[in-house]
Amino acid sequence: MDELIDILDSEGNHTGESCLKSVAHQHGYYHATVHAWLYTLDGKVLMQQRGFTKKTYPGLWDVSVAGHVHAGESIEDAALREIEEEIGLKVQAHQLRKVAIRKGERKHPNGILDNEFYHVFLVELIESFDTLSKQDEEVAAIQLFDLDILKGTKGAIPMVPNTTEYFQFICSEIQTIL
Repeated sequence: MDELIDILDSEGNHTGESCLKSVAHQHGYYHATVHAWLYTLDGKVLMQQRGFTKKTYPGLWDVSVAGHVHAGESIEDAALREIEEEIGLKVQAHQLRKVAIRKGERKHPNGILDNEFYHVFLVELIESFDTLSKQDEEVAAIQLFDLDILKGTKGAIPMVPNTTEYFQFICSEIQTIL
């Protein structure tokens, strides 16, 4: 879906302009996204397998929930919306624990210029995994993995390329809660 998103400058500040997501990706305009990592108190992390028709990294395992912030939408509202859309879980704003804002700049082989500031949240998964329902257009599968999967020390799954430092940061943040 081509959504209207706000354009940011290279420092993450709003420029006052908006455009379609496809235009931002064509020109490399900076924009805001959200990453929500869901975890359980027994040391599991929820990951999603990206839909096989996605334009970037189809079929690879990724963050629990991720998505673009719509024009005029608050970061928190975007996180809540994406969690409900992608995995069918309704959470409240007080359940979001913001742990970082990270700048990502990536040129994909298909020409997409993905320059974003992603706002990273942790959310304790208190509902049963069986109550979750994936958004079929976006998500091929969801699964709980041992937290060590992000460290690369236990098992291996085909994951979206990311920096090892980012995954270790997520592990560390979740482990401080556990």
